Amino acid sequence: MAPTPAKDRDRTISMAAEEEIMSVLKERLKEISNKTPVDKQENVKKELDNFYRLYGKWRGGITDELIWDKIRPLPESMLQGYSSLRKVDEDDHVGISRLLDKLVVLKLNGEREFDTKGLGTGMGLGSACPKSLIRVREESTFLDITMAQIENLNEKYGVSVPLVLMNSLNTDSETGNALKKYKGFNVEVLTYLQSYYPRIERETLLPFVKDYQNIDSNEGWYPPGHGDLYESLYNSGVLDQLIEKGKEIIFISNIDNLGATVDLNILSHIVKSGCQSQFIAEVTNKTRADVKGGTLIEYNGCVKLLEYAQVPKEKVDDFKCVKKFKIFNTNNLWISLKAIKERVVKGTLERDVIVNHKALDDGRNVIQLETAVGAAIKNFSGAFAINVPRSRFLPVKHTSDLLLVMSNLYNLEDGVIAMSPDRQFPSTPLIKLGPDFKRIQNFLKRFQTIPDLLELDHLTVTGDVYFGRDVSLRGTVIIIANHGERIDIPCGSLLENKIVSGNLRILDH
Repeated sequence: MAPTPAKDRDRTISMAAEEEIMSVLKERLKEISNKTPVDKQENVKKELDNFYRLYGKWRGGITDELIWDKIRPLPESMLQGYSSLRKVDEDDHVGISRLLDKLVVLKLNGEREFDTKGLGTGMGLGSACPKSLIRVREESTFLDITMAQIENLNEKYGVSVPLVLMNSLNTDSETGNALKKYKGFNVEVLTYLQSYYPRIERETLLPFVKDYQNIDSNEGWYPPGHGDLYESLYNSGVLDQLIEKGKEIIFISNIDNLGATVDLNILSHIVKSGCQSQFIAEVTNKTRADVKGGTLIEYNGCVKLLEYAQVPKEKVDDFKCVKKFKIFNTNNLWISLKAIKERVVKGTLERDVIVNHKALDDGRNVIQLETAVGAAIKNFSGAFAINVPRSRFLPVKHTSDLLLVMSNLYNLEDGVIAMSPDRQFPSTPLIKLGPDFKRIQNFLKRFQTIPDLLELDHLTVTGDVYFGRDVSLRGTVIIIANHGERIDIPCGSLLENKIVSGNLRILDH
C-alpha cells in the first residue's frame, strides 16, 4: 500500500485538530447556555449558535484575504448616479404617503466611538451614555434630531413611519429613559438589543468566560459589529412585527450621520421597481478625510464591501488611492424586509468575517469576530449602489466634526441639517483639533461661542487654546500654543489666513 503523501497527511492532522477545537467550543457554549437564567436561555442559545457558525467560518478558512488582482471598480450596471433618479413630485402628497407607508427607519445606536471618558461623562450623562444622547446642535441630541425628522414626515403626509433603534446593553437603559420625553410625539419607537458574543483567548482559541452573567461589564463579552443587525432583528421579533404591519423597506444608517435622512427619490425608485433591487447602498465620492472608509467593489461578478480591516498591509497605500477607489460606503442602506427574513431563516446570509485582535486591561490577548452590515450586499438580488451627494454623509465621530455641525455652516429645520446658503463653497472646511480638544468637556470650555466658519477653508489648533465670543475664522488659520503656554483668541477677533504662535504673534499665511 503506497504511503500517504506528507502534504495530505499534514492536512488530515490539521482537519482533525480543527474538528477537535470545534467540538470543545460546542461543549463550552452549551455549558454557558445551560447556566443562563431560564427566561433568557432561548435567546442566548440563538446568539451562541450564530457565534458558533461565525467561528466555524473563521476556522474553516472562509475568511481568507481577497485576491487583490480580482478586484474591479463597480461597473455602471452596479453603480447609479443620484442625479439619474426620477424626482418625486413634492406636491403629490397621496403618492408620497403610499411610499412612506412601506418604510421603516432603523438607526444603529450601539457603542459610541468617542473617547470613553469624554462625551458621556463630560456632559453628566454617565460613562454608559449612548452616543445618541450627545447634544450636537442647538441643545438637540442625535435622538432629538432623528425624532423630529420622522415626526415631521408623519405629520406632513399623514403616515406612520416607525423608528427602530438597535441598542447595545451599554446603551439600552439610558436610551429607554430618554425615550420617555417623546411620549406625545407622533412616532412609534421600537427597540431591540444587539447580540453579545464571547471573546476568544488567542492562546487557546476558545472563550474564557464560563457564564452569561454581567456581560455588560464583563470583558469576556463584546458586541460583534453592526453586521449582527439581521439576526438580532429577527430573533427579537421586531422584524416579524414590521412585516405584519405591511412594511416592506428598511432604511438603515448610523445615528451619528446627520445627513442620513429619508430620501423620497431613492424610496420611490425602489418601490416603482417592484422592490426588484433588494439591497441598495449609498456611496459618495472619497476625499482625503475618507481614505480609510470601506468601499464597494466588483469581485467575481458580484457587489462586495471591502473594509479597511480586510486590506493586506502591502496594499494599504493602494486602497487609500482616491484615483483607484473613488467611492466609499456611507452605511446608508435600503433593504427589503422580506428578503432579510428569507435569508436569515434559511441561514444563507453570508458576510465576510472581520478578525479583530485586542489586548484587554488585564493583559489578556483576545480575538473578536465581527461583521459589517453592508457586507451582506452580496446576498441580495438586484443589489447596487447609488452615488449620492456628499450632504448625505455628515457623521460626527470626533470633536472636529462637532465643531462643524455646531457652527453657522449648517442650519437645522424640522430635524434636517443642511449647509447654510451663505456658504459660498460646496465643500466643508478641513478641521484638525489637537489632544486638548479631544474630550468634549475640554472642547466645550474652550469656546465662549462657536466661531463664524462660513468662509473657513482649513483650521489647525494644537495646544492650550481658548476662543472668545464672536470670533471669525476665514481662509487658512493655524493656531499653535507651545507646551506650557496658553493662547486666548480675543472676543470679536477676525483671523483670515493667519498663523498664531505661542507668543500670540499674528503672521500672514
